[in-house]
Amino acid sequence: MNKVVSKYQSLKHYQWANICDSWNLVDNAGLSVKQEMMPAGTCEQLHYHEKSQQFFFILAGTATFEIEGNQIEVSTHEGLQVLAGEKHRIINNGKTNLEFILCSQPSISNDRINIEL
Repeated sequence: MNKVVSKYQSLKHYQWANICDSWNLVDNAGLSVKQEMMPAGTCEQLHYHEKSQQFFFILAGTATFEIEGNQIEVSTHEGLQVLAGEKHRIINNGKTNLEFILCSQPSISNDRINIEL
């Protein structure tokens, strides 16, 4: 059955890092699509995925990605692909909330390896 979803009518909502929001829009073994929000000054832990590639599309704000030690800025209405195996994290150095769509193929369920800094 087809179902209209949004962050207001998501399959599931959860918080990570005790402050960032994630709304599952598609959640199956082959594909995961989420809308996420990171407040100003927050960042994700450096990590990688053995099998999953990811695509981030920025809805609002500017994201700083750290990928394999390099930093890349991605602005509103721009996107960036992260390949499986690449050590990465997303950072919100801005003064406003960062909102983005995150597509993972296949799903990152049980496919996240955190890197200790």
